[in-house]
Parts: sequence; C-alpha cells; structure tokens
Amino acid sequence: QVQLVESGGGLVQAGGSLRLSCLASGRTFSVYTMGWFRQAPGKEREFVAAISWTGSRPYYVDSVKGRFTTSRDNAKNTVYLQMNSLKPDDTAVYYCAARPGRNTAIMHYEYDFWGQGTQVTVSS
Repeated sequence: QVQLVESGGGLVQAGGSLRLSCLASGRTFSVYTMGWFRQAPGKEREFVAAISWTGSRPYYVDSVKGRFTTSRDNAKNTVYLQMNSLKPDDTAVYYCAARPGRNTAIMHYEYDFWGQGTQVTVSS
C-alpha cells in the first residue's frame, strides 16, 4: 500500500508558475513509477506527466511539453511537478498516482494508488 499526499496548488495568474509536490509513504517509493493527472469540472481525468522509478524517462502530454517538468527525489519519497507559463486551460484538480514497476503509463486505470488532489486555478 502507498499513501500519496499532494500539495502546492493554488491561485495564480496566467503566465505564472506553481510547483506541486507529492509525498509518498508506505511501500518503498523508489520502485514505483509516478504519474500526474488532472481533472477539470465536467471533463474526464487527463494524463499530464509520468516519470519512471529511476527518474530518467519523464513523459508529458503534448499540451504541457516545454512548460511542465516532473522530477523525483527518492531519498525524500517525493515527486514534483513544476508548472511554468500557466494558462487558464490548466485549471483543474491535479492528482499524483503510483504504479509498481519501471514502465511509465498514461492511462489512469494503470495506476494503483492516488492522492486526494490539489486545486490549481489559473486566472486570465
């Protein structure tokens, strides 16, 4: 079992930045691939980014490439999502998720454990 707690969300103006953190507890964090998803009101949960257990193969949805960066610190059991040049369309609840193994995945059903989410609101 892995418990995930996100933090770092908030209200920011368009063009601004936020850094989300996801602290994991429970099983050995380093053996899990981590993903970030988001869900806007009335929309389905959307893949944002994923990072393998070694941190060497981050993967992003096209809409955030060049603006978002995910990284992890296995010593701190924490994964990060640095979000720059934010747009109103980025407004959503952001979730981190974990799946065992080294392969990244983009479908929400491929992840076994989820955090409670953190709200990100980008004003125009």
